[in-house]
Amino acid sequence: MLVGIHNDQYGKFSPFLQKYEEILDYNNIEHIRLNASDYDFWDKVKKLALFIFRWSQTDWPKQLAHTILPIIENEIKIECFPNQATCWHYDDKIREYYLLKQNRFPIIDSYIFWDKTKAIEWAETAKYPTIFKLTGGAGSRNVILIKNKKQAFKYIKMMFGKGINPNNFTFSGSTYNKDVSLYKKIHKMGGNVLRKYRGEDVSPYWQNHKNYVLFQKFLPNNDYDTRITVIGDRAFGFRRFVRDNDFRASGSGMIDYNIDKVDKKCIKIAFKVSKQLQFQSMAYDFLYNENNEPEFSEISYTYLDTAIYSCPGYCDLNLNWHEGHYWPQFFQLMDALNLPDLKQPDMRI
Repeated sequence: MLVGIHNDQYGKFSPFLQKYEEILDYNNIEHIRLNASDYDFWDKVKKLALFIFRWSQTDWPKQLAHTILPIIENEIKIECFPNQATCWHYDDKIREYYLLKQNRFPIIDSYIFWDKTKAIEWAETAKYPTIFKLTGGAGSRNVILIKNKKQAFKYIKMMFGKGINPNNFTFSGSTYNKDVSLYKKIHKMGGNVLRKYRGEDVSPYWQNHKNYVLFQKFLPNNDYDTRITVIGDRAFGFRRFVRDNDFRASGSGMIDYNIDKVDKKCIKIAFKVSKQLQFQSMAYDFLYNENNEPEFSEISYTYLDTAIYSCPGYCDLNLNWHEGHYWPQFFQLMDALNLPDLKQPDMRI
């Protein structure tokens, strides 16, 4: 049995990927590191029992994932994590919405337009405030509150004009300025100046978003969201509280791991969606609508592993509680390799 792990967007093996390796070493399972640019990459892939590529949100890994993963899974018939059912819609809120809405799951209503005229017609009579989002982004990036139609017209015009670059958009109307130190902001700006001086792309990670617009219904009076992460037949849950004077919880770092405070309705919904759509691993962000019923706003196949490990345990399909701290990589490997006796080494935070 051989497991192949692809490097991350920086050509390195992050601590997240290294945990896969530690678990495999502990269980005496052979593994290799891979890079799709290597001349013998495809020869190596054909020898694998499992191919792992934890691809992230920026354009380079997204392009690579959509290129190689379908070939590895569907043509070479190698087990992948994530597989296509799990990740083809990752970090694309429009794909997520279309998929989940057509299956009648309780995802918050969104208003998506590919035509500027139709978008303006909607904005004329829309109910405000509403949420504007780019299709990609995590930790509340690229998400802003639209307070009136004048502001909506502004973003419609931008999206059907020059577009918006996610690398710069988060400086305005987002949590970026609250969450990132002045030193890091100056460092980033200095890096852009240096790249421009060298004649390089000053926004190397994202291309402009344009020719679509995405608004989402605003659900007020939510002091927190509920994050449910399903891995196979296990559900991890916690609540994330919103920042002061804000409406966004994702990325706040203010987490309550008390499972007794987690709404069991959210767990049941998350299990149902994952089972029906055959997701290997998926995180769901729930809010409450005007009828106090949970609806989720976004999904993501990958997430911060330390947040999962910090959970005191997980619920199974029957909502039975299982005490303990577990790394998501452990259960992902257990399921993908079909090894129920896999052991987790002592890898504390």
